[in-house]
Amino acid sequence: TVRNCTDSLRAVLGQLRISEKLGDRRIAIDSLCITAKIFNNRLISDRLLAGQLAVNVPDNFDRWRRANAARISTAPPTEVRAVHACADWPDVTAIAHPAQDPPQSAFKARPAASWGTRARAFVSMTRPSVVGLVFFTGVPALAINDGQWPQWSLSAAILTGVALCACASSVFNAWLERDLDAKMERTRNRPLPTGLVAPSAALAWAWLLAIFGCLILLAYGGWAGCVAGAATIAFYVIVYTIWLKPRTPLNIVIGGAAGAAPPLIVDAALNGSIGWQSLNMFVLVFLWTPPHFWAISLFRTSDYANAGLPMLPLTHGSAHTRLRMLQYAISMVPFAIFPAVSRSLSLGYGLFALAVSIWFVIVCLRLYRHDSEPGARKVFAASLIYLHAVFAAMTVDLLLH
Repeated sequence: TVRNCTDSLRAVLGQLRISEKLGDRRIAIDSLCITAKIFNNRLISDRLLAGQLAVNVPDNFDRWRRANAARISTAPPTEVRAVHACADWPDVTAIAHPAQDPPQSAFKARPAASWGTRARAFVSMTRPSVVGLVFFTGVPALAINDGQWPQWSLSAAILTGVALCACASSVFNAWLERDLDAKMERTRNRPLPTGLVAPSAALAWAWLLAIFGCLILLAYGGWAGCVAGAATIAFYVIVYTIWLKPRTPLNIVIGGAAGAAPPLIVDAALNGSIGWQSLNMFVLVFLWTPPHFWAISLFRTSDYANAGLPMLPLTHGSAHTRLRMLQYAISMVPFAIFPAVSRSLSLGYGLFALAVSIWFVIVCLRLYRHDSEPGARKVFAASLIYLHAVFAAMTVDLLLH
């Protein structure tokens, strides 16, 4: 038992990556990083990292944490209790638990989970809500270039292939970012961080989805559709998830190309080429992506800081981010009304798209003028309503005319 290791343990602010290096005497307990000058005893250090030490901090920790929400995580998994009342920061006390075997990997599958629970976990890794939106943006591309709908069986097959490719991208992303997900409040309850699904099973699931998606596109859309689907997966996994996301605040700007690709995949599968209208829809979704995800990063700043991801609010500040969101919202307007201007869709669609685009610009303008978490959440919700509304209007107009 180790008691009264108090002389030099103090909570320190950490905005970027949390250090777990013992060489500089920094010991990381998830997001609560403490300086441990007296931890020359390697046993104590190892036990702290293994989760065998409970760290007791003053009861004003919650107040300090809320005041510095952008710099620390809100819910570290290691037990952190407020036990001392004080006006200022005293020394932190570390109390050892009885010795026990170090915990196994946090990502080991739980054998007790039922088949139904595990099946739901595998489905949840595909992010059905995101895949539904991807599926939705591909529907107008079936008819907008030629002005007529293909056979329903062909349409269903191509959209299924696109959806499976999107599912594969999501699962590959979950597999690659399982360590980061465990550090973020928004994602720590996903199947991989909680250990409900083993990493090897998740990787196999991702490859299975990718292979079936590409094979369906090959069978019904030829090599053009298959290559477009495979390229989208590769771009999302390699360019966005592995390369851009941990390195640059422009991650979501460039990486948004993968989420905007469904109209291009559909057009390539149907026609072997990409038409102007599909390209226009691609640009529309591409421009929509940054304000949508920057809105999340504004009210989840502490999550991204804890994970060490260079999101725009962390690297350039809230004011700069809100300005960029407004600029992107304004830039979307001409692309939203282009199908009506080019007479591929009716004037009715054009007026509706213009109205809903102006509404979205106003929502972003309000956030730009008045920075607040509720305002950021409103932009996030409005972005979802906007994209669904525009693409639903496209589909309805094509069905009617």
